[in-house]
Amino acid sequence: MFQKAIKQATTTPHKLFLIDGLGALLSIFLLGVVLVKLERFFGIPIPTLYLLAFIPCFFVAYDFYCFLTVKQNIPFYLKGIALMNSSYCLLSIILAIYHYQKLSYLAWGYIITEITIVMALVYIELQTAKTLSVKK
Repeated sequence: MFQKAIKQATTTPHKLFLIDGLGALLSIFLLGVVLVKLERFFGIPIPTLYLLAFIPCFFVAYDFYCFLTVKQNIPFYLKGIALMNSSYCLLSIILAIYHYQKLSYLAWGYIITEITIVMALVYIELQTAKTLSVKK
């Protein structure tokens, strides 16, 4: 499954920035709007939701900048967004542990799902960067 995605990403690496940016927009919407409205069901404190929704705003700017303008040294920029995504996942885990007594099973399900998806994308970004670096 990942090998096919990596192979395709290697031929059109700019699409990874677009995919990542659209995913960040989805996270902003889900965390900053949907989960805020459903806070009583999820248990994630609203300030935490806003923090986790604010951070991907930077990812969107970075991703769309890279998608539209970066033509050279793409592996460097892929590693950059992979590092940011990994850091975001780590922060999500830390905040989930900090608030564990307040979180519902729905919250844990959301957090685990988001981290799984983001880390799969990180893997694809890093493997694509590695493949592109070797091709040089």
